Amino acid sequence: MATKPLSDIAKTIRSKNAGVDKITFDVIFAERRDYELVRRSGALSRAAVCRIFGIPDSRITDYVEFDPALAIKFTITRSLTSGSPGDADTFGSQQYGPLLQVPVPAD
Repeated sequence: MATKPLSDIAKTIRSKNAGVDKITFDVIFAERRDYELVRRSGALSRAAVCRIFGIPDSRITDYVEFDPALAIKFTITRSLTSGSPGDADTFGSQQYGPLLQVPVPAD
């Protein structure tokens, strides 16, 4: 089955802090058909997010497929509090990288 990377389909893929102990992710689409393709494929399901980031489901605090905005949004707890020793991304803005190459079945 042919696939395309998520970065070729989504208009926006980003991450940012949601307080000092969480990072939120937004994957936003310009076209409803692209949003529906990704949603139906399960490429960004809750279980897929766990696989992509290597985390247990218990670290996902929120997961929403938000139809009006053509967006899939999820929030995970940070392994280190923002700004603490060893935190390499104080603002959480560099955590979306693993999402870029997520394979999505081509329609």
